[in-house]
Amino acid sequence: MKKILIYIAALLFVLTYETGSAAQREVKKNMDQTNAKTRIATVAGGCFWCVESDLEKLPGVLKVVSGYTGGTGANPTYETYGKKGYVEAVQVFYDPAKITYEKILDAFWRHIDPTDAGGQFGDRGPYYRSVIFYHDEEQKRLAEKSREELGKSGRFDKPIVTEILKFTKFYDAEEYHQDYYKKNPLRYNYYRYGSGRDQFLEKIWKKDLGAATPASDKAYKKPDEQTLRKKLTPLQYEVTQKEGTEPAFQNEYWDNKKEGIYVDVASGEPLFSSLDKYDSGTGWPSFTRPLEPGDVVEKKGNHFFTQRTEVKSRYGSSHLGHVFPDGPAPTGLRYCMNSASLRFIPREDLEKEGYGQYLKLFEPKQP
Repeated sequence: MKKILIYIAALLFVLTYETGSAAQREVKKNMDQTNAKTRIATVAGGCFWCVESDLEKLPGVLKVVSGYTGGTGANPTYETYGKKGYVEAVQVFYDPAKITYEKILDAFWRHIDPTDAGGQFGDRGPYYRSVIFYHDEEQKRLAEKSREELGKSGRFDKPIVTEILKFTKFYDAEEYHQDYYKKNPLRYNYYRYGSGRDQFLEKIWKKDLGAATPASDKAYKKPDEQTLRKKLTPLQYEVTQKEGTEPAFQNEYWDNKKEGIYVDVASGEPLFSSLDKYDSGTGWPSFTRPLEPGDVVEKKGNHFFTQRTEVKSRYGSSHLGHVFPDGPAPTGLRYCMNSASLRFIPREDLEKEGYGQYLKLFEPKQP
């Protein structure tokens, strides 16, 4: 069933507009120059919310735009694109000096099911099928080579059916679809988990997670009990393993204003960014959204006769805190975390700590 049936409220935000910003059109106009500073890859892998989220984290990727391509007729919308033969797709704007087209294809394969001709995961129909749209003959050559190598790798026990088609025209999706995973993390996480995408990818790639993949796919895992006891302080252990709570205003990060990211103190998986941190007045570090939506798990439960949603790390299974619907824009959420569950990595230490891919978050925004 199409996502629009799941998220009817999203209909209120539907807007139809012309393809891309002036800056994007200029990039598209000049990208065929051999010395172009920004180039474009166009791919389809089912739900564009997910593909955008996955590829946007690649080092060297400047931004990813969700949209529609491969069909006929002008100005497709979310209600009409399927009838016009379009597929949900993304355009990846990237710096060729920092990441190659081949690397983008490698990441693309690792986030889809290339053996499914009927859609992707929970989304069914030809408008969700996987396609690589090449912009020139070199991209076509590299795409065909990459698909052939994947087929010979033995990774899948079924034929690779992802199509490779000539790019024609791309229409940006409505604004509410752009960065959906950031704007609506709760709905996005619920949808993504329900689709079965991550469960499938983890099963297929579990033997070599972390090889040429985004940080969110690295082999983070929960340490064994002996290691946890040795690695964590008594308070950190009580909070992360026993769902404890530290005192308000008497914890390490509630008033931290430095630039950097926050990771799971036990597993090291990236969780939150200082860019999304704000003073909630509660005395605990609070964020409007996760850094890696796929690395947090939310669980509803009852506590002292009230219902609230617990937040845990995906791989470390650490108790982090709770999320409440009383936060500021743009999400309206408050991720109220325990400092004892987190380790802060300052911006200047990201590279040496192995989180260099997040440095681009703190760089000036591209136009």
